[in-house]
Amino acid sequence: MLIRIGYEITVTCPADIPMLLALSVHSEFAGKVIGSDHVRNERVNDMTEYVDRFGNRITRCTAPQGVSTFWSDSIVEVDGLPDPVYPMTWQTPLQQLPNDTLQFLMPSRYCDSDRLGEFAWKQFGKSPLGWARVQAICDFVHEYVTFDYKFGRPDKTAGNVLAEKTGVCRDFAHLAISLCRAMNIPARYCSGYLGDIGVPDAGFDDFCAWFEVYLDGNWYTFDARYNVPRIGRVLMVRGNDASDVAMITSFGAYELSGFRVWSLELADGEGNDALLEQLSVRPHPQHRGLGAQPSLSPCGEGVNRLI
Repeated sequence: MLIRIGYEITVTCPADIPMLLALSVHSEFAGKVIGSDHVRNERVNDMTEYVDRFGNRITRCTAPQGVSTFWSDSIVEVDGLPDPVYPMTWQTPLQQLPNDTLQFLMPSRYCDSDRLGEFAWKQFGKSPLGWARVQAICDFVHEYVTFDYKFGRPDKTAGNVLAEKTGVCRDFAHLAISLCRAMNIPARYCSGYLGDIGVPDAGFDDFCAWFEVYLDGNWYTFDARYNVPRIGRVLMVRGNDASDVAMITSFGAYELSGFRVWSLELADGEGNDALLEQLSVRPHPQHRGLGAQPSLSPCGEGVNRLI
């Protein structure tokens, strides 16, 4: 299956602003990237890329004073299968967990699992270990939390989500991750493209958050917001929570004045050869936009993080 992915993010800067951008496909993405998914901006001359400790590809640059647009437009090839489901998968005992999974048992900025332990064990302590327990957590979060973009804010923790019963996709992920960690199941935050492939068309595309858990020697994908296996996930970033994988980290204030995302399945023979020749040119505004702008932490002239 071929999927066209990309975005346009327009910023207005009062001065030259150093930035870190987590906007590329993950270094461990299992599919094939056709064309270039590097961050592009015709006004920026100092772009470099590095890979952080989670395997995320981070672009480092200086956004110039005035209005400029970061963009990417490429095609990825994926297997076209839904997220795998293995209901008999067992939970790895704590004593046998690999060292590199232990960090995903700990509380983090948005996943305050240490505060949710009593609730988690009371709610899920009698559920079967392993896959069934994680699915029970997803079922609970999916039914308990009401989704709407108006409920998103940059300081919202999993504990806040549990108390307020509202959130956006990252809040669903944060609460599910926190409950898993409280039950001794390593869980990590993920974000990327997830278009309306195999489901009713919502009318716009968006970046989406989900999570992965470590069970019986492998990491598996779960999604508490949608709570059904989905087709066409394109992983961009992983981390302890959204604080590790902000789309934009800026060292100075700026205004976010435009934000569009697309993730569209390409039919076989849909002029794909001609399309490949166009991917090095700024995309046409016919692409569908994002339903609502993501939250920008109000940090004044200091570090700002678009999560």
